[in-house]
Amino acid sequence: MTLSERIRLQRLQRGLSQENMADLLHLSTTAYGDIERGKTDLTLSRLSQIAAVFDISPAALLTDEEPLTPAEAVPVSDPNHELETLRLTVEKQQLELEKLRLETDYWKRRYEDRIAFELARALGQEPVRERIGF
Repeated sequence: MTLSERIRLQRLQRGLSQENMADLLHLSTTAYGDIERGKTDLTLSRLSQIAAVFDISPAALLTDEEPLTPAEAVPVSDPNHELETLRLTVEKQQLELEKLRLETDYWKRRYEDRIAFELARALGQEPVRERIGF
């Protein structure tokens, strides 16, 4: 098994996506994907960073020592990343709520205007419409 295959296996055992790993390593998703595809030669420092994310020794990635079964693997979570994700989700929902409020106000005004028009027409007091020059 190659180093890139071992890294991918460890990531999958922990339930992490390539995007999660890229975030934890401060890389782009493409750059991390290149590591897993074997397109990028790893430096010792990058290998150590990846091993730290998996909470194993770099030697365990280089050899088949200390293999983890899926039952032993514990997903690694970054509290700061989770907090930022939640903050962005709340912000997005607040914007969506404001958009829905504005849309509701628009339709409410349209409905009230239509009711006023129909009421005036029913009472024989149809409002005078302005000519706009066609």
